[in-house]
Amino acid sequence: MMNVQLVCSILTLLLPVIALGSGDDGWSMNVQSEVRAIEGYPVVLPCTFSHPQHSQHSLLQVLWRLGHGQGATVLYRCTSRPGAPTCEPGPQQDQRYRLEGNPREHDLSLRINSAALQDNGRYYCRVEVQGREHVSFEDKMGTRLRVEAPPKVLALSVEGSEQSGYRAVCQVQGSPLPDVQWLGPDDLLEGSPVRPLAQGAVGHYHTVSQLRDVEPGQQYTCSASNPLGKEQSTLYVVAPRPRLAVTGASTPLLLLLSVSLGAKVLLLVGMAVWMVQGAALQGVGCWWK
Repeated sequence: MMNVQLVCSILTLLLPVIALGSGDDGWSMNVQSEVRAIEGYPVVLPCTFSHPQHSQHSLLQVLWRLGHGQGATVLYRCTSRPGAPTCEPGPQQDQRYRLEGNPREHDLSLRINSAALQDNGRYYCRVEVQGREHVSFEDKMGTRLRVEAPPKVLALSVEGSEQSGYRAVCQVQGSPLPDVQWLGPDDLLEGSPVRPLAQGAVGHYHTVSQLRDVEPGQQYTCSASNPLGKEQSTLYVVAPRPRLAVTGASTPLLLLLSVSLGAKVLLLVGMAVWMVQGAALQGVGCWWK
């Protein structure tokens, strides 16, 4: 009998702790594991939630982050006040992001205007219910955003010299990474393997390919393609101009230029003397009057 009373006393003490701890079990948050977007177009990351302690009289804080842990970047934050029709973002909020859903209807969906390749990553939504008991919840899996872009030729140029040889360089971008081919005057040419152009996240979508031993007087086409499309750019390799060497063959030309320059100098000197003499004679005439 004593043991039963002891067990009941322990359970009575633990019951409030169990009740508080079970509050998180009432959370329900639904997100998509992956969302795809096209560069330049808007995209929406869905996120909905429910919680038994949430009421229309609670103050809600909404938070969206890119990445997880200490290296995460806060992209969007807003406050939904009781009775307010919208969730109010902070004064420094980036206008590319806005809340598509209504937190009062348990919808935290985020809209990104004009998606860019730099937006690729995993996003996490979080909600905080502020009331008698401050509770919050964040989806641990997150939503993977994949931004795709058609191929684009960023630059096409020729490098090298007559001694070392000339090569064509083609810089492209796209997601998935474009396949680069070279077209010569008559047929398909083999360029160097495509390699990253830059470091970091953007480097995964920028590449450069080289075509060696290009010949002056010919044109070459860089063709970039991926599942979203294809783009080409063509260049014409101009032969370098020959340098003018100062040799015996150019002596007559130099003499001709010297004679022409000397004649102009003599003409200017003669005109100056004539004008001075004319002015002196005019002055003498006035004196004798």
